[in-house]
Order: sequence, then structure tokens, then C-alpha cells
Amino acid sequence: MTSPHTAMRTAFIGVSHWHLPLYLEPALAAPGILVTAVSDPDPVVVQRVAAQAGAAGWQDWREMIERERPDFVFVLGRHCDMAEVARALIDRGIPFAIEKPCGIDGREVTDLANRARAAGAFAAVPFVLRDSRMMQTIREVAAGEQVKYLSFKFVGGSVDRYRQAGCNWMLDRRTSGGGCLLNLGVHFLDLARLLFTDPPVVAGALISNAVDGLNTEDHAAVLLRAGAGACLIETGYIYPAPHMRFDLHFSIRTEHHYFAAKDSEALEVLTTAQARSVHAMGMTNVPYYPHFVRDVVARAARGDRPVADMSDMQAVMSLVEAAYAASPIPERKGDH
Repeated sequence: MTSPHTAMRTAFIGVSHWHLPLYLEPALAAPGILVTAVSDPDPVVVQRVAAQAGAAGWQDWREMIERERPDFVFVLGRHCDMAEVARALIDRGIPFAIEKPCGIDGREVTDLANRARAAGAFAAVPFVLRDSRMMQTIREVAAGEQVKYLSFKFVGGSVDRYRQAGCNWMLDRRTSGGGCLLNLGVHFLDLARLLFTDPPVVAGALISNAVDGLNTEDHAAVLLRAGAGACLIETGYIYPAPHMRFDLHFSIRTEHHYFAAKDSEALEVLTTAQARSVHAMGMTNVPYYPHFVRDVVARAARGDRPVADMSDMQAVMSLVEAAYAASPIPERKGDH
């Protein structure tokens, strides 16, 4: 455990990932974090990010870990590479936060969860919507009320965003593990686990690659049943809109309240007596990464547990794989 008055020497692995700014920029601004090293197989990316961070740049993450000896690591990079990195950090006793889905499939994630539990490892997963204003509002306004119904529609732009970011590996199941359900849907599967009293199970799914014809899905609809409660989660890469624009609609019904988000900027709250209020807040995951970055490193420094860990990712991944099993996507039409 590091003294709370000492900056945590922090490294980044896989800095060509499109989410890097969500982690690196808050880390560079946080007084308790000292970014000392970054790594990526792409030397051009390493040089650029190392210069931005004022840190050492490495192509080999293994050598970086051995030479730099970081106190904390943020793990990004390709999904197919994540499990190997996580195993190495668990074995070395280095606290880390790892981008979802943490591995290519349920087998890898289950293995990591078992290893992390056995080692008592700090292995955080950024389910950042757990700390969102939406969740805070639901807990405060509907305290003690059971959740009856959930619906999350979160359709991002197109798969072109991964080509533009130089992350073409996201368009192939062999390196990504999946598409919109695995990348976007996991946030909402996690919220369903938190909000329902009973553990949710997959009641049905419809997974499609109709728009782009890749071997990863560009649209997914998953039905969950949790006791008497019901949930629908819809995600997709079918919205021809600029980056960071979403087709978004959330609905949450508790015993006495109805919460609805019709865009990414506000949450509407209605009582069963039809009293209505509107609360301005960020409804996507993006606004909550700065808090996650500061909080996760501080927790590791104090020796506390993360808000969400590898066991949570294991539970979510089991729902993802149940949905894939219920509705395998059609065979790939051809290369795009």
C-alpha cells in the first residue's frame, strides 16, 4: 500500500486504444498520479503518447513492467491481448484497471476472476455508469423501491469509428471477441445486475450483422428476466452520426417512480402521481471516466477494493455469452 501523500507511479499498456484520452488526460491532471511509462506495439503511437505524457515509451509491455516497476497500471489494447497482460500483473502483485471486456471470451475472463480472487489482487473494471448521476438520482429518489422494468437503448455511430481510430481489430471477432453487445452492452448488463433484486438471466436475444456484414454484430437486442422484473438492452453501430452522437433512450420503472432519458443530457423523473421533474446530467459513460481514474488509483493506494472488479466482469460476460448462444450472428458475407 502506497502512502496517500505519495504520487502513484502509473503506466499505460495498449495506448493505441480509442479510449486512451478518457484515461490519460485525467491521469495527467491528477495530483496523486505520476504517469511514468506507456507501451504499445505501434512505435509511432508510443512516440506520440510518450511525448504527450512526458513519460518513457516502450513497445514491449513486459520489459516496461520489469524496468519501470509501476505502482499501478491501466490496461487497454486489443481484447485478445488483455488476458495475458492481466495474468502477468496479478502474478506480480501490481494493482491495475483493465478495459472491458478484459479478455476475448468467458473462459479467459473466468480464469482471470479466479486468479484475482485467489491472489487478492486489485483488478478494477471501469463500469463507470455505476457512479453516474443517473444511478445516484435513482438511489436517492427511489430509495428502498424495487425496480420492475428496465430498458436501455444505446446506439452509437458506425463501425467506421474504429477504422478512423486505427483500431481495425475491433471489426474481427478473432481479435475483439464481439461487437456492440460486448463493447457497449456490458455497461447496461452490469446496471441490470445492480438494479434488480433478483439476479438477471437471458430470456432471449437477437444479434445481427445486417448493416456491415462483419463477423462481429452491429446490432444486438437482449431480453433479461429477473424474478418478475424485465429488461431490454439494445445496442448498435447503425447510426450514421458524427462521433460521440448517440441514439439513446433509457427507461427505469420502480414501484413509485419512472425515470426516462431521451437524450444524452437530461433525466426525466415522474412519480406515480404524475409529478414531473427534469435533471440535467450526462447520460453516457464518457463524463464519468475522470472520476473513475482518480478514484481507482486512490483506492489502490489506500488498499481499498475497487467499485467493480473482475468478478463483476465475469458475471456480465456470462450474460453476454448466453445472448450470443441464443442468437448466433449470420456467417460473414465478406471482407469490408
